[in-house]
Amino acid sequence: MFDLDSITDSAAQSDALENVVMGLIINAGQARSLAYKALKSAKTGDFVQADELMAQSRLALNEAHLVQTQLIEADQGEGKTKVTLVLVHAQDHLMNAMLARELIVELIELHQKMH
Repeated sequence: MFDLDSITDSAAQSDALENVVMGLIINAGQARSLAYKALKSAKTGDFVQADELMAQSRLALNEAHLVQTQLIEADQGEGKTKVTLVLVHAQDHLMNAMLARELIVELIELHQKMH
């Protein structure tokens, strides 16, 4: 877990923020990738594997969401967190992963009904 409160100088703060942002990107990307693998399994009728992959996807998404929550809490709505293009990109990854998961859940249910 990242501790943004313990950072004192601006160089260390920038490095820590970069680590947080990378945590967002990596976990969100993993969540999205696992969800698409689950959909692929559902297409072949392997719903047990699809469920397992979606569970793993949920864990990765939870990790990403936890990092996002830390950023929001550290900022306290006061603009304390430096907003960079990379941070915006990370948020975009998270939102895309969340949307992909929601749609893939629906698609897997459709494949189950058709199977």
